Amino acid sequence: MLLDKILLQIPVAAHDTVAANKIQEATKAVTSHVDSLANKLNADSIAAMTPDKLVDHFKYLDLGSLATSLSNQLISLGLRILAAILIFYIGKFIINKIYSVVRAIMVAKGLDRSLTSFVLSFIKITLLFLLIITVIGVLGIETSSFIAIFASAGVAIGMALSGTLQNFAGGVLILLLKPYKVGDYIEFGELKGTVKEIQIFHTVINTYNNDRIVIPNGGLATSSLKNFSAEPYHRVEWRVGISYGNNVDTARKVILDIIAADGRIVHNDADVKETADEPVDEKPQEEEKHESWWKRVFHWHRRRAEELREEHEAKLAALLPKPNYTPSVNVESLDESQVTLIVRAWTEIANYWNVLYDVNEQIYKQLPQHGVNFPFPQMDVHVMN
Repeated sequence: MLLDKILLQIPVAAHDTVAANKIQEATKAVTSHVDSLANKLNADSIAAMTPDKLVDHFKYLDLGSLATSLSNQLISLGLRILAAILIFYIGKFIINKIYSVVRAIMVAKGLDRSLTSFVLSFIKITLLFLLIITVIGVLGIETSSFIAIFASAGVAIGMALSGTLQNFAGGVLILLLKPYKVGDYIEFGELKGTVKEIQIFHTVINTYNNDRIVIPNGGLATSSLKNFSAEPYHRVEWRVGISYGNNVDTARKVILDIIAADGRIVHNDADVKETADEPVDEKPQEEEKHESWWKRVFHWHRRRAEELREEHEAKLAALLPKPNYTPSVNVESLDESQVTLIVRAWTEIANYWNVLYDVNEQIYKQLPQHGVNFPFPQMDVHVMN
């Protein structure tokens, strides 16, 4: 409005000097008016308000709506806190129940104690972490930042402990798959010994010299190894050299008589004890006759699964080559200075070394008594005049 009044005072002849001066004066007047208005608004800021001005402002404030909004927020916060507490205790109760059930199952299955403690600890820690994240979410706190922090920490720890984690994973696989157990005699590369202890990160073996060797589980789980104790019987081999011209049949008869006189050696398939054949307990069969019909229906699927498993194992056993447990003596090779006989026999793994050494000694003692000689390396030299 002020600008309009100033412009109306400007004459129509705007090309003379007087008109131009009046326009400049009008512009300056408008600028000064706007600046004074802005200064007035800045002076009314909260920092510059006096107690009287604050009282004037609070006169128009609705205290009832403010109290209602504040009470609603407090009630909502209280309900969230109560819900979080309730969820925490219910979740903790459920975690304890899951822990007890899994522990009972693993103990009933007879799993390794190290594996049992590890799995139970892992389950409990994981479930507690999920429960804490859930409680934080119920309280209304953003959980994505917590998850990102834990994920970053897990990546950093994993990179720093990559070798240790590999051994840890190998220990878990060994405890689950059981390629060997405590008491087995194994060979890993150039290392041989009896397994004394299976730990989460390492396996401890003892050699025949009573040397203690600690092997990382990562290599044992990912590389090949020999387990000499996995099967109840092991084949023993001897290589016997006799002179050319000796009777092979005589040597064979003497060696077979030595083997037949040793009661620790298996002489035929009938002497082999099948470890799978266990005495059948007739008491459960009698109790099964008196089971109610609903128990029979409930347990039918379990009995059927066991029957199918036994049938499958029988088919697999039929496909595998069956060892010939009859002792044998055969001519292996015709060497430069001797005829090499190979002797094969079977014995239980516990008797392997004693049988190997004892039969070796008897062969050395008895063959010369029957006219069978052990040759020495020899060379014919012809001297020319």
